[in-house]
Amino acid sequence: MKAYEIQSNAGIDALALVDRPQAKPAAGQVLIQVKATSLNYRDLLVIEGAYGAGQKYPLIPMSDGAGEVVAVGEGVTRVKIGDRVAGIFFQDWIYGSLTKEKMKSDLGGGIDGMLAEYVLLHQDALVILPDNLSYIEGATLPCAAVTAWHGLVTKGNIGAGDSVLLLGTGGVSIFALQFAKIHGARAIITSSSDQKLARAKQLGADETINYKTTPDWEKQVYQLTNRTGVDHVVEVGGAGTLPKSLQAVRIGGRISLIGVLSGRGNEIDPMPILFKSLTVQGIYVGSREIFEAMNQAMQQHQIKPIIDRVFPFNEAREAYHYLKSAAHFGKVVIRNS
Repeated sequence: MKAYEIQSNAGIDALALVDRPQAKPAAGQVLIQVKATSLNYRDLLVIEGAYGAGQKYPLIPMSDGAGEVVAVGEGVTRVKIGDRVAGIFFQDWIYGSLTKEKMKSDLGGGIDGMLAEYVLLHQDALVILPDNLSYIEGATLPCAAVTAWHGLVTKGNIGAGDSVLLLGTGGVSIFALQFAKIHGARAIITSSSDQKLARAKQLGADETINYKTTPDWEKQVYQLTNRTGVDHVVEVGGAGTLPKSLQAVRIGGRISLIGVLSGRGNEIDPMPILFKSLTVQGIYVGSREIFEAMNQAMQQHQIKPIIDRVFPFNEAREAYHYLKSAAHFGKVVIRNS
């Protein structure tokens, strides 16, 4: 079978298309013909050697993929041949809290990921795709969608009338916009592009802010919420935007810290967290249990992922470069066939 490998930290252009033997499923395992995969910012960190020390090579990249079950091993009962499935981000995180051991099972990081024609996964590490989604749409769910749901719904308990601030228009933020709206929340979203903000408005965003023309966007958020602040911030920027998010959230509010798009390592003043009695929660994707709850809601509300562009399998490097350009709105997908 064909698969892509990261063989060093040399970057996107060193991504190698290789031949690998197609394994047969052992007891409890499932062979999946991958139909599509989708990219996350985390995939850029992995391919550029910035995801963490001790990365092992060669590595099949990418956590997010969907496909068809084509063979099952002995004892498999959760899925059957012909089922449409997606893998979960942490293969060992089925329910409960994340642990150090579970963290070692991250697809496309700690273990081989989904950017291949076929993958072997354990039956417990799969979810059935919602009936209303295609393989291309289903491939966008495991990281970005589960992260947004975990932060806003599972831990955030978002409800009707709540206000949410979303930073940017990448995968997590657009899923968070969709989830906020089905819960009756008011959504404020930022971007450097008026065109992207107009698209976000069409998806239900109540207020939009261009952070290039309005660099003090936290002050505008404060004014838009009657000088109170939002109930919840989906913080994907990291150290570069967190100080502003701390100002934009209300007393007693919540910040879901999800990404590091604007960098890390800057000194953060903890006093706003103390004085405003804030909850700042780190969200590192989620469990299979969270994924399945999200899928039920997506099917019930007929939510469709927002896909910016689909690349063929032989243009995987181009897909990575496109994601790195930050030109996308929503998700970037690689189609296998």
